Amino acid sequence: MEPQLHQPHREPIFNVPGSVVALIGIFVAIHAVRQFLPINEDDWLTIALAFVPARYAGFADQIPGGELASWTSWITHMFVHGDGIHLMFNSVWFLAFGGAIAMRVGTVRFLALTAFTGIIGAATFMGFHWGAGVPVVGASGAVSGMMGAVMRFLFSAIDMGSISVLRERPRSVPLMRLTRALSDKRVLAVTAIYLLLNAVTAFGIPGLAGEGGIAWEAHLGGYLAGLLCFGFFDPAPPRPRFEPRIVH
Repeated sequence: MEPQLHQPHREPIFNVPGSVVALIGIFVAIHAVRQFLPINEDDWLTIALAFVPARYAGFADQIPGGELASWTSWITHMFVHGDGIHLMFNSVWFLAFGGAIAMRVGTVRFLALTAFTGIIGAATFMGFHWGAGVPVVGASGAVSGMMGAVMRFLFSAIDMGSISVLRERPRSVPLMRLTRALSDKRVLAVTAIYLLLNAVTAFGIPGLAGEGGIAWEAHLGGYLAGLLCFGFFDPAPPRPRFEPRIVH
């Protein structure tokens, strides 16, 4: 009788949560549909979905989307992108940071954090540009929020000796307390580099920001929202199971 050989266990090459794939799929689908629209209809749809600070300064009825967009654009602006490069960069970074978050906190909390950081990013932009007629589009605020949130447990995983634990046992990685994160030299270094890159991209290299410019304010707001508030979205770690004591 021939011995039975067991197939070796193989990990999937791509282990990305479905919620992340679904959001990226929506980003791509909306961008694809826009390519088939006449330019005037594409412009109308883009602005109707975009976040425009002027809506909140008494001009909502004069902007595509009307009063309804004053409520919906806090979310819808994240689903439309300026061009293919904008879409590609946001999707890649969303895949990296959003995937780590979704595997750790689950679908509902991940979607809530995405919405929260995107909204804070838009609000930060509005704080710098109250009443401006500049439309803000893209998921960059939420992507920045994911990056900020990852800072709260990335270095904890490194301290455990293996970054692969983020994929294999994401809930086993301790959440870095906020006070420690704000004093950790690695977190502060990454934050400083990220802010510097945003500043250089937005102001230091003419033409790099593209025709529409870079909403660095939304990036800043989203990143800080993720870094400072991730603890509210991170569920408590599972309690260890103890064997019942046997009294002799």
